Amino acid sequence: MHREAVILETREQLDQFISHRGYSSIFILVDEHTHTHCLSSLQNSCLSLRDVEIIEVEPGEQSKDIAIAAQLWEALIQLGADRNSCLLNLGGGVITDLGGFIASTLKRGMPFIHVPTSLLAMVDAAIGGKTGINIAGIKNQAGTFAEPEAILIDSSWLRSLPNRESLSGFSEMLKHAIISAGGRPEAMLEIDPHTFIRDTPGSTLQALVRDSAHLKEVVVRQDREEQNLRKALNFGHTTGHALEAVAATTKNPLTHGEAVALGMIVALELSKATCELDPGFCTQVQNYLLQHYPSFPEIDAAALWPYMLADKKNKDGEVRFVLLAAPGRPVIDAVVDKETFSTAYDASKNLLT
Repeated sequence: MHREAVILETREQLDQFISHRGYSSIFILVDEHTHTHCLSSLQNSCLSLRDVEIIEVEPGEQSKDIAIAAQLWEALIQLGADRNSCLLNLGGGVITDLGGFIASTLKRGMPFIHVPTSLLAMVDAAIGGKTGINIAGIKNQAGTFAEPEAILIDSSWLRSLPNRESLSGFSEMLKHAIISAGGRPEAMLEIDPHTFIRDTPGSTLQALVRDSAHLKEVVVRQDREEQNLRKALNFGHTTGHALEAVAATTKNPLTHGEAVALGMIVALELSKATCELDPGFCTQVQNYLLQHYPSFPEIDAAALWPYMLADKKNKDGEVRFVLLAAPGRPVIDAVVDKETFSTAYDASKNLLT
């Protein structure tokens, strides 16, 4: 039987969870930012984490690399990690993706816990038991399906997030609401993503974040290894991942959430053209995303296509999108050819002109 992660909502719950697990040793993976801004606060709240080894990597996608993974495996072995050790991953999506990959492969699998500190990680990256590193600039080309023992969803971490990071996570919250049968996209479209973390009372913010994570959990439970329904969670990601990869080579990189927001605009345009998505709903969401997120970069469709061909969801050399027939009714494995994509992408770029 598959073990599901325990969702915790306070640091006291995390401390009790760790205290009762009997790990032989504990290691905390951080980046420079979470080491400076989050680690001492966590350790002050959790007695079980005060005398543990700290391992630090550089912040950013460049740490999701096989060379960094090899260094972390070696460091953990030298520090005496065994199959009953625990790796606690304190950080955003890069740390949860990387740390989960390290723990799930070392010694053929050791326990790990996620303590996500960004909105994107709380509602998406830390939820669902996916790990990954990048290869040749293409996101998450190597990874495992491995569930953490526990995930701490503590929205109090979010108060200090830069606005751009808040926006990045909010696009995934909107995506969950759009594709899920239990989602409420109309309610999400009433929220100003620039200010909602700052202006939302703590208990309401915690509920919003936890509810979004729950929408993803519901999908994952039905298709843990992404054979069918779970693919719906990639709405906006086919174009989004390609935009993120290409923009990373320019002077104006995109965050993951910004790229996904632009990818959703394109997916909505394709859905209107090929899946009879209501044009009114399509326009409403597109206008919202164009109002709150950066414009499309100066990247043409031809530059994106090679990255899209490398997408993990593809089959038989065909690029496969997640599209939308209606809110809560995703269409998975929708084959889109280069010409159809280029037309939708160009139309999306011209929506504000």
